[in-house]
Amino acid sequence: MPLVTTGELVTRAAARHSAIAAFNIITLEHVEAVVAGAETADAPVVLQVSENAVTFRYGRLLPLARAATAAAERAAVPVALHLDHVQSDDLLRQAPGAGFSSVMYDASQLPYEENLAATRAAADWAHAQGLWIEAELGRVGGKDGQAPSDAHAPGARTDPDEARAFVTASGVDALAVAIGSSHAMTTRTAALDHALLARLADALDVPLVLHGSSGVPDDELAAAAAGGIVKVNIGTALNIAMTGAIREFLAAYPEAVDSRTYLGVGREAMARTVAGLIGVLRGARPPAGVHT
Repeated sequence: MPLVTTGELVTRAAARHSAIAAFNIITLEHVEAVVAGAETADAPVVLQVSENAVTFRYGRLLPLARAATAAAERAAVPVALHLDHVQSDDLLRQAPGAGFSSVMYDASQLPYEENLAATRAAADWAHAQGLWIEAELGRVGGKDGQAPSDAHAPGARTDPDEARAFVTASGVDALAVAIGSSHAMTTRTAALDHALLARLADALDVPLVLHGSSGVPDDELAAAAAGGIVKVNIGTALNIAMTGAIREFLAAYPEAVDSRTYLGVGREAMARTVAGLIGVLRGARPPAGVHT
């Protein structure tokens, strides 16, 4: 089916008091696995391409974006395309022509006033192009090879009053909030601040987004979706599934040289992870044989 917009999927999820899963893709195997997992779960999904992924692909956005678009158009479920953690204005301006309906503009590393000014300018440009735009306030951390941040450090979490002012002044369509998760976690041990989430949900009239969700246990993810998180970003969990499956395969078959054999195993592992996590967010049991 044709690409749908991220804004449409987020709006539908908010109306159902649930959350849409958004998975970061790096390779064609990621693309195919996310679509296959969403089809297994019979649920819509967002394919996300981060600025780091673009850098990995020799700085070229279009090859991966076109692969994702082609996969989405052949999917049995609605699929949207989102450009994630964009800091480069040049990359931001490539989004509409590459098929993206939304972008997460990340100036969260800047002091508040600079973050606000940069995000306001990005939002004005994005809206003029018909793009839905997400920003971040607080310190989720763990990006760009840094160790996962201390989610309990003073000032790390998103302040509801500051968030309300930021959303009003910037004009963004959604806000990623820091409530205890961190990017790049390889263990599912993050404990979310659900009381803070409730305050943020009360304070803001835009959808809330959870980054660093790979490190959040199933019960915490389900509670976050029930408590006001509408979009859940997941990346590292797919890489853990893929790498683990490939390591296991190559240990069992050290003579293997055909990349299709081990990439296929990795792709299947990612698809199972996708289906399982979508099931958690929908508040439903994962399909038979699927584990998160």
